[in-house]
Amino acid sequence: MKMKMRFGLSPLFRENFSVSSDAVKNNRLRSSLTVAIIATGITSLVGIMTAIDALKNSLNDSFGKMGANSFYITAKYSSTTSEEHKRVKNRRVISFSQARAFINGYRTPSLKTVYVTIGGAETFKTEKSKTEPRMTLEAADENYLDFQKINVDRGRGLSATDVETSAFNCVIGSRTAYTLFDNADPIGKVISVRGAGYKVVGVAERQGSSMSSFDNALLIPISNARMSYLNEESDYTIGVTPAAGTNFLTALDDAEILFRSVRRLSPYDETDFEMSRSDAISAILDEVMGGVTAAALVIGLITLLGAAVGLMNIMLVSVKERTREIGTRKALGAKSSTIRQQFFMESIIIGQRGCLIGIVIGTIAANLVLRSLEVKGVIPWFWMGMAVILCLIVSILSCYIPAKKAAALDPIEALRYE
Repeated sequence: MKMKMRFGLSPLFRENFSVSSDAVKNNRLRSSLTVAIIATGITSLVGIMTAIDALKNSLNDSFGKMGANSFYITAKYSSTTSEEHKRVKNRRVISFSQARAFINGYRTPSLKTVYVTIGGAETFKTEKSKTEPRMTLEAADENYLDFQKINVDRGRGLSATDVETSAFNCVIGSRTAYTLFDNADPIGKVISVRGAGYKVVGVAERQGSSMSSFDNALLIPISNARMSYLNEESDYTIGVTPAAGTNFLTALDDAEILFRSVRRLSPYDETDFEMSRSDAISAILDEVMGGVTAAALVIGLITLLGAAVGLMNIMLVSVKERTREIGTRKALGAKSSTIRQQFFMESIIIGQRGCLIGIVIGTIAANLVLRSLEVKGVIPWFWMGMAVILCLIVSILSCYIPAKKAAALDPIEALRYE
């Protein structure tokens, strides 16, 4: 038994593997084209899935940092139908006075903040450098950074004194700091924002690419922004994080009741604002990403289906061209099962070569894209395993008919074939 087996493989299996490898090598062009088709399908599948998984992890981490018990009060942008003629008591936006009335009147133990995004395509300048026009200018009170779970790396955050005195101070994101000051210390330096100078009092820790990233932002006191950039049409957002031990649903109900009162709504009026939970937003994002995942999976499978057709064609041509070879092997005693095994091996070799190339290219490409987006890369072990299994299934199914046809050849007729 030891003479017949090597590493658990029979001599017949090793011979078939050698013959199959030689056959693939001798048909380089056709084999390479099929490998390329399979690699393309696996590249798209693994690449897209890797990117999606990494983005989902980044988004979930981002919302997880805010805590599942945070909620936001925002304006409700919806219009009534022509059949409904309800009285409108408020403008669509949430005004600063309404936000402050809520902050001062909400008695549930919690961290409360009011903030507004002034612009998302801003250019910040210093005497020696300036940013691209894609920075974010935000205004908030002293609780904003704590609410968003943004830590300060250097200096300090905005203080209550900054807000009370409408100080020309600012906190900047890590990329804003690097763009304007390179590796120099920004604390105490002045940044020009829309022609006004703001002294840097703090630099936030790097957030990475996510929906709540503060990296490209500059934060100023909301009182200062109201003097310079905001008006009665500005739309404010209220953020609330109930204290530990507080019943979240009760805190949410209390907030809705209070803000309905602030908005002067009667019991018969429809609520004209939105209350969004951070975990609900995360769930919506998961649902959207799930749809993208399904679409990417369909694209990858369609590409693999094309690869299966191409692989079947190449194996059928191979059977046709090697009819005499098959007849010779059968005349020398090869069983039909041995012939089938040979062609299955050829198909699997081609499929797994394409799979390996696709996994490598897809993983590298996805992580390069993620790196450009400043999202932490991942190694898609699950999708690597799925790719191997899918290619194995494609190889076996696409070779079933050619292998069956080869095994059914009559050796006498095959030897006569020219």
